[in-house]
Amino acid sequence: MGKSRKKQIVVLCIALVCIFILVFSLFHKSATKDSANPPLTDVLTDSISQIVSACPGEIGVAVIINNIDTVKVNNKSIYPMMSVFKVHQALALCNDFDKKGISLDTLIKINREKLDPKTWSPMMKDYSSSVISLTVRDLLRYALIQSDNNASNLMFKNMLNTAQTDSFIAKLIPRSSFQIVYTEEEMSADHDKAYSNYTSPLGAAVLMNRLFTESLISDEKQNFIKNTLMESKTGMDRIVAPLLEKEGVVIAHKTGSGFVNENGVLAAHNDVAYICLPDNICYTLAVFVKDFKGNESQASQYAAHISAAVYSIIVESAPT
Repeated sequence: MGKSRKKQIVVLCIALVCIFILVFSLFHKSATKDSANPPLTDVLTDSISQIVSACPGEIGVAVIINNIDTVKVNNKSIYPMMSVFKVHQALALCNDFDKKGISLDTLIKINREKLDPKTWSPMMKDYSSSVISLTVRDLLRYALIQSDNNASNLMFKNMLNTAQTDSFIAKLIPRSSFQIVYTEEEMSADHDKAYSNYTSPLGAAVLMNRLFTESLISDEKQNFIKNTLMESKTGMDRIVAPLLEKEGVVIAHKTGSGFVNENGVLAAHNDVAYICLPDNICYTLAVFVKDFKGNESQASQYAAHISAAVYSIIVESAPT
């Protein structure tokens, strides 16, 4: 073999070795970078899981970020919805009114004697007359903003029942992720029935996310529901608590609170929120607490802790 040929082979070998070293170096840097900066979903999952693991009960959490990243922790269809189902009710009722051409400003006359004085009902405190005249819009606002049980019961009884509501929502989220069978009135009479109105955290998060990012019903009615949820006044110590002082953060949410049994176990303590940050990042967060061995304030602290962690991680991971 000639010297020229040998020289070419040596040069080729050196080149191949250099290419190998370069590729290995780039791969190593990439792997090191990835291990130093794990995916956002992994960071969220680990952080939420640590908080959940210390809970004296079951907590299920779902997060949807900008319609792209999804995080699930204990995502099982076992969590009693309680009043979270008033979002489902509002969507189904508004869809029915759209199809029938009925206005939300339709006036309804309510016989006070047919209302439950023992249930949670700010409406009854606001109106003392024997016959109360309110629009359907008013009833929906009472149900969504203050979680009024009498308002919800009236709409289920006289406008659109639970089976019809359940059927419509099944067109929007997976059938296996939820079920609506009983009204507030029926759950109040038999607390065990609350467990039959169940959801998975992701099912509730997907519905709330679709409400704020897609067209589900007429624009007028959908915008009404969205704006009304931004005025929600219940459960301000849950998901909302750590976000109240954050500048430019917009929050819409709906809570659900369960009963305490004879053993002091809290059946449910829930919150589902759609949150928009000033840098155009929006995310849905669902926190469902089930069979909590403690009081409502303690359960709220878990939801607030999860909310604070999610907010912090999302903000820190946002591109600068």
